[in-house]
Formats: sequence, C-alpha cells, structure tokens
Amino acid sequence: MTKIISDTSTLYTPEQAKEVGLYLAPLCVNISGQNYREFVDIDDNKLLSLIKEGGIPKTSQPPVGEKIDLYNSLGKDDDVIDITIADGLSGAYNSALSAKESCECPEKITVFNSKTLCGPHRYVVDEALKMAKEGASKDEILAMLEKSVATELSMLVPVDFSFLKRGGRISKAAASLGGLLKLHICVIKTDDGKMIEKHSISRTLKGNVNSMMQELTKRGYDNSYLFTVAHAQNPELAEAIKAGIEKTFPGANIDVVALSPAFITQGGPGCCALQVIKLAH
Repeated sequence: MTKIISDTSTLYTPEQAKEVGLYLAPLCVNISGQNYREFVDIDDNKLLSLIKEGGIPKTSQPPVGEKIDLYNSLGKDDDVIDITIADGLSGAYNSALSAKESCECPEKITVFNSKTLCGPHRYVVDEALKMAKEGASKDEILAMLEKSVATELSMLVPVDFSFLKRGGRISKAAASLGGLLKLHICVIKTDDGKMIEKHSISRTLKGNVNSMMQELTKRGYDNSYLFTVAHAQNPELAEAIKAGIEKTFPGANIDVVALSPAFITQGGPGCCALQVIKLAH
C-alpha cells in the first residue's frame, strides 16, 4: 500500500495522524532561540502567550534527519508520497527534496508540493489516504492531487500585518499596506502558492466579507466545494466570514477550525483564512 506522509499544516496532531494512518513530521516554530515542534511542544495558546510576552516567532521546516528516517523506514517495502505545505510559504518542500536525495530508497519517494496549506491541505491528504487504503496506485493518487489542488483558493484577513511583512511571504504591493491597518484588508495566495498579494481593502468588516464572496462567485465556486474558515483565536471574524458563505452559498459544506502555531506565526494573532477546494465526490 502506498504510504502517505505530510506535516502539521494539515492541522493534524501526531496523535490524530496516527489514528488515520498518516505519517506526520511536525513543522517548527522558533521563539527567542528555542525551537518548538508544532502540536508537540507548542499549541496556539502557548504561542500567543509567548507573543504577548514579547517573543517574535519564526517558522522552520521539519528536520531533514526526521524525514530521512521516515523515508528509509517506509520506502523499504512501499511507494511513499510526501504531501508538503506549499513551497514558498515554508521550506518544508525543499527540505523534503533534500531528504529524498539522502535517503536509502529515493526511487520510492515522491515529494508533492500541495501549493496550499491548512484546510485544503488536510482535505487532499485525507483523499490520498482514502485512495491508498482502497489500493490505488501511486500514480493514481498523484493524478488526484494534481487535479484537486488546481481548484484551491486561499484568502487571508490579517489583523497585525507586521507578521506577514516579517515572514517575507507577501508581494511588494501587499507589503505597502502595512500602514493601513485601521482598514480591513484581504490578501490572496498566488496560484503558484509561493506568495501572498493584495486582494481588497474595505472600510468595514462587512465590506471585506462581501469582497471575498464576490471573488468566490466570480471564480465559479459553489456548493460542490469545501469551505474552510480557519482563525487564530478570533471567533467573531470567523463567524462573520462563515455567515457570508452561508448567505452566498446556502447549504455549503463549511469547516471552522483553529489555526496552527506555524500559520499564526505567518499570519499573525487574530488572523482568519478563508479557503476553498473542490470536493472529490
């Protein structure tokens, strides 16, 4: 059976991953020189507490050695697909490629750049796991992944723009919005998954939500998609976006989830993401 590996961008804890048969390499957050493994040494509460104390976090990818050990162990007898968080938003993809080159069975390992994160990332990993358990081949699973991630869209409403600027994941145009924090800003992930750029600026939260719904409608999204609202301890903003989805797409499949420490490190405390991906069935 093809083995599936991913990272904690899927919002799976190691315990949850084990329950579903997923092999997981936690992303890491570094604060004040100390490294924390996501969902192992740190959760969103601890991260936000350290930020309030003045800590400035930065993300780091899973250790290469950890991936090499996984590849060596799983690749002895089976094909392995490692579905990583988007290249450009994290170094996990390139780290995985380095691990593949150094492992004992590189011909058995396929590293797949999901070009996404969080809700859609978890969804494609779940679909890959389902197909693997049903006996699908590596090539069949990869074909599904390519088709599915092409339907994904991710938008973000930041509250503290300094985190995005510090992470260097935003375009020059988006970075120039740093002085407009009293306005409601929405940024959108580029199609290649490597950057975040400006989408819209509104004077009110309602206007911001409306602009997001207009973008989804313009792109042809409907109830055949999964909508994920992921937030960094900002339930009010998450509820406003969820309400906008329910009004625009009655009966839509909507997941509201808490963001992981690594994503909060990028998006900042209070941020909220709206993500969409085509349902396989």
